[in-house]
Amino acid sequence: MTALRNTGPLGLGDGYGRAAKIAALGMGIALFASACAGGGDTGTESSPSEESSSSAASSVLSCPPSQGGTGEDPGEKGDPAAVPASTGTTDTPLKLGTLLPTTGALSFLGPPEIAGVDLAVQEVNAAGGVLGKPVEVVHRDSGDTTTDIATQSVTDLLGQDVSAIIGAASSGVSKTVINQITGAGVIQFSPANTSPDFSTWDDNGLYWRTAPSDVLQGRTLGNYIMSCGAQTVGMIVLNDAYGTGLQSNIKSSVEAAGGQVVSEAMFNEGDSQFSSQVDAVTGANPDAIVVISFDQAKSIAPLLTGKGVDPSQLFFVDGNTSDYSADLEPGTLEGAQGTIPGPFASQNFKDALLKIDPSLKDWSYAGESFDAVTLLALAAEAAGSTDGAAMAAELQGVSQDGEKCFDYASCVTILRGGGDIDYDGYSGPVSFDENGDPTEAFIGIYQFDADNKPVPSRSEVGKL
Repeated sequence: MTALRNTGPLGLGDGYGRAAKIAALGMGIALFASACAGGGDTGTESSPSEESSSSAASSVLSCPPSQGGTGEDPGEKGDPAAVPASTGTTDTPLKLGTLLPTTGALSFLGPPEIAGVDLAVQEVNAAGGVLGKPVEVVHRDSGDTTTDIATQSVTDLLGQDVSAIIGAASSGVSKTVINQITGAGVIQFSPANTSPDFSTWDDNGLYWRTAPSDVLQGRTLGNYIMSCGAQTVGMIVLNDAYGTGLQSNIKSSVEAAGGQVVSEAMFNEGDSQFSSQVDAVTGANPDAIVVISFDQAKSIAPLLTGKGVDPSQLFFVDGNTSDYSADLEPGTLEGAQGTIPGPFASQNFKDALLKIDPSLKDWSYAGESFDAVTLLALAAEAAGSTDGAAMAAELQGVSQDGEKCFDYASCVTILRGGGDIDYDGYSGPVSFDENGDPTEAFIGIYQFDADNKPVPSRSEVGKL
């Protein structure tokens, strides 16, 4: 199969059967780049109005009504038992490593990502594996940027001769290891990195991701907040590549729509006290408050509501739009909203993931992780090799401009019959550009219920 390195604007494509409703707000989409880096002084940068009161005003927002949302499978799956024998062979079976968080500030993202990887490996092997041999996966922890766990894990994985490493979830963590991975001729494939910096990174064509750039999530959230009627916005921001990237894109969207960002309070990874940031933002009396964080939201949210902020004034991002039913008093976040890149997970996909890990309660980036494995396996088949560089040369080609297929069994059947494929998966209509970035993506908007659980509200789709 020919490896494609150029692409133009793409539509969703025929046969992509998503039931996720697309809101007619004319907004772009964005993904939250999970990055953990420090730097700068802890504290605030704010410009509150002199007339501002010391506590946030009652909510004046009126957001578009919820459309609900249930996910659908991307399309019909193939029959693993009917997959023809591989036309190629390899002396080196495909071995994948993962660098996903089981500790640290993003540890809540680890379980769905790991389950997505394991489910995909299971399906690939049920269809006969890659080039006639089963796929092996080795899991390692990424930690966060307050530790050196990621570097140690990557060293271990490279020592086991993996062809690709799936991760990290955090953009900040990925920045600490991307040169180590790609410099070794190994693919780094992140299911959750959203920092725009990776689009132009000197990675020898070996860095890929199924998550869209922060540009989309930031613009989408900023535009959505303005559609709710906000005129002024405050932000509490993690001071790293992820946080400041989202901050910049949200701010640009708010200001382009005629709004004003009246307070931007920063904190660093590892901080545990957030009273000064909360005081600065509530003192500016904004109509809406955006919290850009990871699990620090567990501490920040109660401080905000304790200052009189109505939960409906609060907006979260993918790093903290999570199930807080076991962490916060009932009703603490009722009416708050947040964004997570990717389509809503289908019930079939949830059921399959729960068979892998019955304790799952979040689905964030499970689809992106599943698709990363499937795409890597298909690229190896297309290349006839498990060499990282050879696989990377085929990743763009298996993602577009061929016959639509929706799982490994159906796609590899086409490949082994001499055909060209266009894989669409649980993360959406994957179509890579020459930088290894998806060119289009979904952003889900969720609203927290009385149990502090995020419930699908509406979905946006946009192009990069």
